Amino acid sequence: MATSILIAKLIGPIFLVAAVAMLANPKDIQEAGREFLKNRALIYLAGILAMLGGLAILINHNIWAADWPVLITVFGWASVLGGAVRIALPSVVESIGGAMIEYPGMMRIAGAVWVLIGAFLTYKGYF
Repeated sequence: MATSILIAKLIGPIFLVAAVAMLANPKDIQEAGREFLKNRALIYLAGILAMLGGLAILINHNIWAADWPVLITVFGWASVLGGAVRIALPSVVESIGGAMIEYPGMMRIAGAVWVLIGAFLTYKGYF
C-alpha cells in the first residue's frame, strides 16, 4: 500500500493540474495538441516517456485487487500501451488525436474525468 500512496502522490496532482488547465484554457490546450500532433519527433518522444513511466509503475505496482490501487495499475498499463502506439504507429496517433481535439466538448469531458481521477488520487496520496 505504501507504493500505491507514493505513486498517487506523484501522479494525482499532475492529473489534477492538467485537468484544471483543460477546463480553464481549453483553446490553449487544443492548440498545444494541434502543434504536438504536427511533430512526429514529439510523438515519438512522448511514446518513449509514456512507456518509461508506465513500465516504472508496473515494475513496482502491478496490483490487481478490488481496491483503489488497481486504478494506478490500469494507468500503468494504459501508459505502456499508449506509449507503444505512439512509437509504432504515429500516423494513427495523429489521426485519432486530431479527431479528438476537434470534437467540441472533448476538453470539458476529458477535463472533468481527469479532475475526478486526479482529485481522488491526490486525496488517497495525501490524506
